[in-house]
Amino acid sequence: MAAPGQSNPPEARKLSLEDCIRIALEHNLEVQVRKYDPQLAQLNLAGTYGAYDPNFQASVQHNLNQSPGGVDSQGRPYAGRELDGDNYNVGFGGLMPWGLTYSVGMGMTDQTITTPGRQATGSPQVIENTFFDTSTSNNVTFLSTNYPVSIPSVTGKNVSGQLGALTLSQPLLRNFWTDNTRLQILLNKQSIRTSELDLQQLVIDTVTAVESAYFNLIFSQENVIVQQKALELAERLLAENRKRVEVGALAPLDEKQAEAQAAASRADLLAAQGDEDTQQRVLKALLSDDYSQWFRVHIQPEDPMVAVPEKFDIQDSWRRGMTLRPDLQTQKIALENQGFIVKFQKNQLLPQLNVVGSYGYSAAGQQWSDAMQQFGNGDNPFWSVGGQMSMPLGNRTARSNYKSAKATQERISLQLKQLQQRIMILIEDAIASAQTAFQRVKATREARSFAAAALDAEQKKLESGKSTSFEVLRLQRDLTTAASSEIRALADYNIALARLAQTEGSTLERRRVNMSFQ
Repeated sequence: MAAPGQSNPPEARKLSLEDCIRIALEHNLEVQVRKYDPQLAQLNLAGTYGAYDPNFQASVQHNLNQSPGGVDSQGRPYAGRELDGDNYNVGFGGLMPWGLTYSVGMGMTDQTITTPGRQATGSPQVIENTFFDTSTSNNVTFLSTNYPVSIPSVTGKNVSGQLGALTLSQPLLRNFWTDNTRLQILLNKQSIRTSELDLQQLVIDTVTAVESAYFNLIFSQENVIVQQKALELAERLLAENRKRVEVGALAPLDEKQAEAQAAASRADLLAAQGDEDTQQRVLKALLSDDYSQWFRVHIQPEDPMVAVPEKFDIQDSWRRGMTLRPDLQTQKIALENQGFIVKFQKNQLLPQLNVVGSYGYSAAGQQWSDAMQQFGNGDNPFWSVGGQMSMPLGNRTARSNYKSAKATQERISLQLKQLQQRIMILIEDAIASAQTAFQRVKATREARSFAAAALDAEQKKLESGKSTSFEVLRLQRDLTTAASSEIRALADYNIALARLAQTEGSTLERRRVNMSFQ
């Protein structure tokens, strides 16, 4: 049946079920979208390791500070000072995987101190003067009775700094065995596996959907053939009845009944053709990432729809379900993740006890060369070592977080048991459905065979005048229903097997689909 607005005849394309599964896994849009999830999880994990990357820092700062002069407690004036200098700092620091924090760097200060000169005024007197001697870095005081007294401007230069200032801090209790960074790395590693399992579940669902659509399409096409045969039988009976009415061998009512049956058969055929169009679109939607390329394609399934007997073993199916189902594996990972969180929260109950230490060299001089020489000679070392401890009184936040994590772990454990029980019931239901569907295949096949034999016998009786058109029409409807029920039972049985594999999680194994994650 041509699609609305379709002028050219459709392109017939024969596809096996294996072909459809392969095309769907390559082109199904939802599968293509979800294929990025494991890659994104890998990148997220790589980003978490960035917490251990050293952090480089550098700074340059120019400072100018002018302080005003004044008068001391004895009424003697003193001059202000001007400090003009530059600060240089460079270093890096970071975190190690065992919780150690470190920083190492170098800092230098180049500073010039200027004290302006002054001249004493007033009557001759002893004047005490103080200035900064740059050669000795000391204040020098002298007395003078000369008047007036002139004090020159004094400028002092000083270069000082620290080199190799290494600072370390290592936790011994809280954040020793685990910390937030290590917890996030563990959880992000698990997220990779979770994303792979989610993709695996999607592939299983997609393959199952393709199988169902494939067998539903076969049913719809076979049903069209059944309805066409039913229409042919109805029209043939109508033609025979008209001839008999014309010769007076049959009542006009029998002709009207045959006309009604033919009209009903045409309606059933149109409905069957419409259902086939719908099933075509369902399967195409699963196969395509560009529907316009499939719009004029008419899929013709190559695989026959047969009922292959299966040996059902509920214990083996339960074993498969407990080991293969991705959603169950995801729940197990969630329980494992919560175990990591419980371990982390338990560690947070401990006091913060850190060993801290530092080591480096100091230098000072009037010139850069003086400071560099002292650094080179290893003069003026400094070091420190000690401990730091902190503990919130009451520690209610940590205790509440630990109890919450434990409760969540117990809940997830119960949810895992609940899921396992539900899977066992679903598998049992799926096996029962498959067994029932297989029994229906045999029953409907026999019903269709009996219906065909009954119709053939009734038509012979009608030809000999021992039956009526009404009975023949009724048996024709019975045959059509039986034939349609038979192919429906065949489709349902194959779909039931696909859904059983989906419930077990064995779809990929059953269809030989290999999933590899790089």
